[in-house]
Amino acid sequence: MNAKESPIIKVIIPAMNEEKSIGKVVKDIPSMVKEVIVVNNRSTDHTAAEAKKAGATVLQEDRAGYGYACLKGIEYVKAQDTHPDIIVFMDGDYSDYPEELPKVIAPIIENGVDMVIGSRALGQREAGSMTIPQIFGNWLATTLLRWFYGVRFSDLGPFRAIRYEKLLAMNMIDKTYGWTVEMQVKAAKLGMKSTEVPVTYRQRIGYSKVSGTVKGTIMAGYKILWTIFKYSLR
Repeated sequence: MNAKESPIIKVIIPAMNEEKSIGKVVKDIPSMVKEVIVVNNRSTDHTAAEAKKAGATVLQEDRAGYGYACLKGIEYVKAQDTHPDIIVFMDGDYSDYPEELPKVIAPIIENGVDMVIGSRALGQREAGSMTIPQIFGNWLATTLLRWFYGVRFSDLGPFRAIRYEKLLAMNMIDKTYGWTVEMQVKAAKLGMKSTEVPVTYRQRIGYSKVSGTVKGTIMAGYKILWTIFKYSLR
């Protein structure tokens, strides 16, 4: 990527039953983004229609799982003739502020960083936007990342940017809850240059499929911890 040229940026948004929010997310993404890709992950509402109406490319992924949806988006990008310089991931529930995307990608463009995590821990969080188990889980996971891999993160936030070629080098495989931490673990193991920027976070529209249920919270916590330990043994 030539620093004097405008980078090609594509956004991948996994979305399951986000019909009330996905249009707002897509419309708030800055025009500097070449393509917004919404991966409709087994929605039973009008998520796909709302995303398409807002101008996004809509893909279907019928296997339930955050990782499955992200991998579907990556497969689509890989199949295109022209590849992007930067891939940005964000959620479709409008808890992130899409207009902060330029801030998230800035370290890649200006400082040669490989991956940037939008940190909710470093930014401003609306009251109630993260549950106590989420806050504790992020602290525990990032503490283990520091102990096992020597990297300092404050969050496993979904709003993140990465150089396209670095994303491919990671060979991401997680299909469900371990996707975000797998990316941070592999960045550490591959010696990539990573950093964080503070991002603003608000209460999501609708309910969370992970933190909104006891089962989701337990399964996500287990998968995140297992992923950290698994790669430390390799």
